[in-house]
Amino acid sequence: MEDLFPPFAPEPNEPKSVEPRSRRFKAVPVRMIIPNMITLMAVCLGLTAVRLAFEGKFEPAVIAIVAAAVLDGVDGRVARLLKGTSRFGAELDSLADFVNFGCAPALILYTFALHNLKSVGWIVALIFAIAMALRLARFNVMLDDPNRPEWKKDFFVGMPAPAGALTVMLPLYLHFLGFEMSPALAPVALIYMLVIALMVISTVPTFSGKTVGKRVPREYVLPIFVVTVAAFGLLISFPFEILALLSLGYLCAIPIGANQYRRKLKAEAAQGPAVPVDEAPAA
Repeated sequence: MEDLFPPFAPEPNEPKSVEPRSRRFKAVPVRMIIPNMITLMAVCLGLTAVRLAFEGKFEPAVIAIVAAAVLDGVDGRVARLLKGTSRFGAELDSLADFVNFGCAPALILYTFALHNLKSVGWIVALIFAIAMALRLARFNVMLDDPNRPEWKKDFFVGMPAPAGALTVMLPLYLHFLGFEMSPALAPVALIYMLVIALMVISTVPTFSGKTVGKRVPREYVLPIFVVTVAAFGLLISFPFEILALLSLGYLCAIPIGANQYRRKLKAEAAQGPAVPVDEAPAA
């Protein structure tokens, strides 16, 4: 046994009193934990939505996805407000988006209508989930582009993940409003889901609105409060009517955003590349 586990003997030149130091890690600030906790709560909602769909409870499943989308919009802003952004949080947010907006809507729609088409319906559900993964990977890569103009931050490339997830569930909203989704209409839901999947991975520019509203004129503050309260009340009282209208309005607004992007791109091309100060011609 001594050959298998020989006793430790220090080097001849090493003092016997020297002991290996244990590695110490710095404490993590609470401000960096809070945004990740919000992200994890969103993942819990997405997975719970899948379970509710398997149990045939489609209305609470849709509400869970909507709540996950709300938390997805909150966690990043909370991280920036608390100055708690981190690489770990960014990676966790991407994985959460894939679960909440890729896997969960695909499984919900498959359980709701696409299972009537058997293998074809499952293939389209897979296409939607994979398209969402590809869209998120492309988004993460584009964030590292140092040459991206400032005005392009107002636009997404393709349909963003939360909008794609909420829009693809339009057949569910219509079903809750009284439009019966019979097995004969399953091909319509399949084609619609495939179109949304293609929009997610497309290069069609869509308006983001991230840089809008950083400064609000003082006379607009009270009207904004009133409109926000009214919108929240309508969403609570008529959730599926509002979700259906928002989905249709968003789809109709895509050509408008693409047109604005093309006009700004032409204006930038007309101005030409900026000339560095060192290379400017002398007077």
